[in-house]
Amino acid sequence: MSADAEQSLIEFPTPFPIKIMGEAGAGLEAMVVDIVRRHDRAFVAESVETRMSSGGKYVSLTCTVTATSREMLDALYRELSRHPHIKYVL
Repeated sequence: MSADAEQSLIEFPTPFPIKIMGEAGAGLEAMVVDIVRRHDRAFVAESVETRMSSGGKYVSLTCTVTATSREMLDALYRELSRHPHIKYVL
């Protein structure tokens, strides 16, 4: 077993939900889907779960990707976190 496999508690490939929060509007969902598809080409946009904040200013998007490696997840989290319209990635 490789050192990476020993350090990871996740067995790849696996479905992996990622929650993205940002300001509602400004095409946030389309931007998120574009980013996610760069890392998971099989991602289906219609699978995004959307929840508005009680005041309607923020939106939470849950994207379940097919994680193929820790490196893939790290790269996806980095790209999402750098986007100016995204406030949090969990």
